[in-house]
Amino acid sequence: MNDMKLKPDFLFEISWEVCNKVGGINTVIATKARTVCGKYGDRYFTIGPDLGQGADREFEEDPALLKGWRQTLYEKGIRVRVGHWRIVGRPQVILVDFSSLIPRKDDILKFLWESYRVDSISGQWDYIEPVLFGYAAGLVVASYVETFCKSANRVAAHFHEWMTAAGGLYLRRESPYVATLFTTHATVLGRSIAGNGMPLYRDLTTYNADDLARRFGVTAKHSIEKKAAANSDAFLTVSGITATECRYLLGHEVDVVTPNGFEDDFVWQDDDYRIKREEARAALIAVAEACLGRKLQDNPLIVGTSGRYEFRNKGLDVLLEGMKRLAGLERLDREVVLYVMVPAANRGARADLQKHLQDPSQPIDGSQWPWATHYLENMQWDPIVRAIDGSPLADPASKVHVIFVPSYLDDRDGIFDKSYYELLVGMDLTLFPSYYEPWGYTPLESIAFSVPTVTTTLAGFGLWIDRREEHPGVAVLCREDGNDDEVASALADAVLRFSQLDAARVEEMRRAAGVLSKEALWSRLFEAYEEAYALALDNADVRMNHVASNATPLPEQQVKLVHQALRPERPEWNRMMVEKNLPERLRPLEELAHNLWWCWNPGAWDLFEEIDPDLWNRSERNPIAFLDLLTINRLKELERDESFLASLDAVYAQFKSYMSEKPDPATPKIAYFSMEYGLHASLKIYSGGLGILAGDYLKEASDKNVPMVAVGLLYRYGYFTQKLSAQGAQQATYEAQNFSKLPIQPVRDAVGNWATVSIPLPGRTLTARIWLCRVGRTDLYLLDADYEANLEEDRRVTHYLYGGDWENRLKQEILLGIGGVRALQSLHIAQDISHCNEGHAAFLGLERIRNLVLRRRLTFSEALEIVRSSSLFTTHTPVPAGHDAFPEAMIRQYLSHYPEELGIGWAQFIGLGRVDPEDPNEKFSMSVLACNLSQEVNGVSWLHGEVSKEILGNLWPGYFKNELHIGYVTNGVHFPTWTATRLRRLYARYFPEGFEGHEYRISEWKKVYDIPDEDLWRERLVLKEKLVRMIRRRYCDPSHVRMDSPHQVMQVLEGIKPDVLKIGFARRFATYKRALLLFTDLDRLAAIVNNKERPVQFIFAGKAHPNDKPGQDLIKRIIEVAAMPQFSGKIIFLQNYDMELARRLVQGVDVWLNTPTRPLEASGTSGEKCVMNGVLQFSVLDGWWVEGYKEGAGWALPMETVFSDPQYQNELDAEMIYNTIEEEIVPKYYDRDADGIPRAWMASVKKCIAEIASNFTTNRMLRDYEVRFYNRLAARKRELSENDFAVAREIVAGKHKVLAAWPAVKIVDVQRPGRRQADLHRTQLPFRAYARPGRTRSGGRGGRTGRGPSRGAGPGRGGHPYRAAQPGAGFGQPGDFRLGLCSRTGRDVRYGAAHFPAESDVAASYGFRIGEVGMK
Repeated sequence: MNDMKLKPDFLFEISWEVCNKVGGINTVIATKARTVCGKYGDRYFTIGPDLGQGADREFEEDPALLKGWRQTLYEKGIRVRVGHWRIVGRPQVILVDFSSLIPRKDDILKFLWESYRVDSISGQWDYIEPVLFGYAAGLVVASYVETFCKSANRVAAHFHEWMTAAGGLYLRRESPYVATLFTTHATVLGRSIAGNGMPLYRDLTTYNADDLARRFGVTAKHSIEKKAAANSDAFLTVSGITATECRYLLGHEVDVVTPNGFEDDFVWQDDDYRIKREEARAALIAVAEACLGRKLQDNPLIVGTSGRYEFRNKGLDVLLEGMKRLAGLERLDREVVLYVMVPAANRGARADLQKHLQDPSQPIDGSQWPWATHYLENMQWDPIVRAIDGSPLADPASKVHVIFVPSYLDDRDGIFDKSYYELLVGMDLTLFPSYYEPWGYTPLESIAFSVPTVTTTLAGFGLWIDRREEHPGVAVLCREDGNDDEVASALADAVLRFSQLDAARVEEMRRAAGVLSKEALWSRLFEAYEEAYALALDNADVRMNHVASNATPLPEQQVKLVHQALRPERPEWNRMMVEKNLPERLRPLEELAHNLWWCWNPGAWDLFEEIDPDLWNRSERNPIAFLDLLTINRLKELERDESFLASLDAVYAQFKSYMSEKPDPATPKIAYFSMEYGLHASLKIYSGGLGILAGDYLKEASDKNVPMVAVGLLYRYGYFTQKLSAQGAQQATYEAQNFSKLPIQPVRDAVGNWATVSIPLPGRTLTARIWLCRVGRTDLYLLDADYEANLEEDRRVTHYLYGGDWENRLKQEILLGIGGVRALQSLHIAQDISHCNEGHAAFLGLERIRNLVLRRRLTFSEALEIVRSSSLFTTHTPVPAGHDAFPEAMIRQYLSHYPEELGIGWAQFIGLGRVDPEDPNEKFSMSVLACNLSQEVNGVSWLHGEVSKEILGNLWPGYFKNELHIGYVTNGVHFPTWTATRLRRLYARYFPEGFEGHEYRISEWKKVYDIPDEDLWRERLVLKEKLVRMIRRRYCDPSHVRMDSPHQVMQVLEGIKPDVLKIGFARRFATYKRALLLFTDLDRLAAIVNNKERPVQFIFAGKAHPNDKPGQDLIKRIIEVAAMPQFSGKIIFLQNYDMELARRLVQGVDVWLNTPTRPLEASGTSGEKCVMNGVLQFSVLDGWWVEGYKEGAGWALPMETVFSDPQYQNELDAEMIYNTIEEEIVPKYYDRDADGIPRAWMASVKKCIAEIASNFTTNRMLRDYEVRFYNRLAARKRELSENDFAVAREIVAGKHKVLAAWPAVKIVDVQRPGRRQADLHRTQLPFRAYARPGRTRSGGRGGRTGRGPSRGAGPGRGGHPYRAAQPGAGFGQPGDFRLGLCSRTGRDVRYGAAHFPAESDVAASYGFRIGEVGMK
């Protein structure tokens, strides 16, 4: 290197934390800015990510700055904002919007691999987003240099952390004349090793870094960090200890160590300092005394620690152990108060502390954990709490006290209402015994305020300060792997010795600490950066000279760029920047692609297909992947295609008009929770009917403009892909979803960071990222646990839908229910009603109760009333075994902390999920929990509602079946999604009012009779032809069909014809579906399918759960039969049943066959999809078909069973199926007139559409939910919540009063006007009885007379069946009241207190059977 240091003419500093406060890097750059600006002025630029309005608190935009250059960048596809950072020095800032690079993601990752072998294959969005930002920053630097810098100018670009490394690698390759510097502040692997409890330093030399990266799931981040270290002109880090990390974990020596400095302009001086210190000490002592409930001795020693809540890494474990040892030292004669100031999950400041600090006469709540200033969220799992409880630190007589402040100290914490610095200045000593601390600003801040501190040799700051022969005011403890015990003792000894110093010595140490802090001012430490810049520039010169003179052939592009750098001509490499970026004129396509509205609107669907039909099919009709595959030439053609542009404008205008419509503000807001959603085949977060129903429901909510928000899970692998061997063995494979190719986007918080939710699990925290999927006007929020913040086992929580063991299922349901509620709260999304679609999300009710208990200070019973009043539970399961249930031990493992937060005991908590709370062997049922937490419960068809009363009725003993609050709403299907486009357009010519607008007019569907038979038959044939073409394509593709011989394939191809009667059977393969019923008599079946004049073909499809061996055997048997010579080409099985295949089948077959065991079909929406398309249904009268069947519009097997023996019943049903096909279906289909039209068949098709299909849309379904449930629940919730939940409190008080009096209730008179005494012997009799309770002992309930209400009594309450109002004055003799007992047949009485005026008697509704209550 030359003796004279080189200095850059232009300096760029790039970090994810520019104008984006995330951690310490923001502090490094922000405090250094004044020094750098003083040296470089307007030739210094900071570059950060443009994360939206969150950055604007620190960013001041200057629209006039570099305007022309910004426009040039914009034309090349890069959007930037330019301005100044609102900090001292006001450096120039360029904020880069990297979202435009998302379509080029794969190309960028390919560039990194081909140029540097950066292994990005496992990188998820938390890797990809920073890589795109870094790459975009590199483009920005290169463009600025090209535009403004002269060839003689020296340019340095400094990249911080792996998040920006792609920019340095880009410049090294494409703009090699820019000198690059790369700083790692803490290695990816170092954090991972330390965070996982492994010995970092002792075994550092033995670790295989690449293997560890794979183990911790950080391969991509480690790879790019490693390559950046090796391919920068200067590799930097912030401390000697991190340099050692880099040597072994990154395999590269650090060139320069650049210690982190600071500016001390925030430190008060002279009188200001003295006043601030006195105020701080007074506040710290006052809060400690309030927490402890007593006065401290004079002049206590105030000790503090602070930082992120990393219990081991920050040394909190060792610190608390040291304090325990200190408490046991007899030599300690001074009280010590340790303030642990680390932000943790909390529910706000303790109200009792606030009141006491304002008025010392106000008492302290003795039920609170005394050593915390705020209500902790997860006390049971909090490591600080666990370290203190049961230790000497919890002894009231101890001289050492710990006060835990789990809040950010930002002037608004609710207790101190001071900043951290305003409290730090009042301390006597600070302790930072860190295990993993690459630098450590906190001890430096401490000595800046003249507060002596203790740190360790494992902190970068500690090592830096320890190199000085003397460092008064700073004690540096030797810490290494395995010496925690020694460090704890040394800490105790250090505090003891400090407590024994006299005032003069303490003051001397304080002054020395303040003086020592000056060593870390940037004015002194910036010299290391200047050395690094000089080294980078010198290395860049050497590199450039080597490239220019080296005779070895170099890549053509590299040589070209080097020579361009040496000449003033304009470089040409920037042409890369516009690749695959949609032209502005075509930008609406991106917006359409990212909202699933397109998938049920034919105009939008046709728009994408028109661009390139073949590519559209190859991309599986996924518009995001489709647009990514379009060539530049094709995009240019579209820009010039006036016809296409007109279609685009029309569709986009329709979309914008649709989206701009606002919902009626009076409509209740719904939060809908479901484990799966079937929205489009490309988004694999569904498995079957439950998910398809949920997806249809969201689409309908959008179309009806109902304010609904939905919550689900984002599965990395979703449900399995089905492949079948030639013998029919099902093989389940799981294919990872590429989230960047899905219609989802990360949700950002107020400051632009990816929004997350956290849930405590045993000994750890599960964190999930929040994604948004736009379904028209309905927002679906999806939670994703698959990223490295979680342990590997917890990352698997969102890997597979219904995958893993029961413990994983429990974690999924905790995340869905509890995490879902927390996600909506964090996003400030309010709802009136919570709708739980199946029991998987039932924990949402507990979380809502918890919030009311902790934040609104309601009792559990009061909160339960509010939650019930606004909760609806929909059950889809017709068999008891289908309801998820977990062992008590597993529930205790994961939720043992919950009862305390709810204010109840464990027995009451676990009883919420049991039919019989007293049965210790009963599992915790999610459906029982949902019932107990929901005012309303419904089945998904009339029959299923009746079946659900049988399954769940035991929850409410003593009630008649018709008294239960279990109702029904029959499922429907989303008409625009499932009806063929050709048929929709045909229907629209005759009855558009029937299905357009917010409310379908069912009467209009009768106009289908006006459609000429010829037109409708023609459209049906077209749909059949499409199905045939799809089947032929699949049988020509070995990946879709495996058969023993080409001959078999040819038989199928020759046999599958559009004009043959086709009967479809496609659904989940479970034994109760009776898929083999058709094969009872193979000879007779062969005669049916091989009839030469009137042949029949059967098309099967469906999956069996990977763990369902009997279901897989059903599929195998169908394949075996299909391979028999007499059935080859006549019975077909199509593998990998998904939404796209379902759409083709329900539109293209003639008859839909459904043969479940009665009454195990909850609804059966596949048949509903068929009737929308004029496909006739042939089914057992079960599920929806009980309500839908119309004679002459389909066929039915009777609801009643004849034989109790299933085998006999199956034989009878099979005989009926054969007879119906032979005698009714086949003749009607093949009976044609002279024009070839089956007139009788078309009459049935029209009747099917007019009288059946019209009643089974999600439009009707959603309207039923509104009328039967949503509107009433919303009204009840409003009533119970008004005036600080006054009615809810009254209800609870009334229940308690009745319950206390109940044991002594006696029936004294029964009045039944107009009835004979003999009528009392009827099975069920409404009656009114007048009762007088006896006096009850205070605090006791006494014995019970007869059968009165007990735990669980009362439909939908999980508690008592009545709703009681407070009695008014003068309602009878003192101590008397009338108790109304009536057999309830109506539903309104359930809506409670509003129906019982306060001035009336206390009334209650309860159902009895005669004889259950003794009449005395």
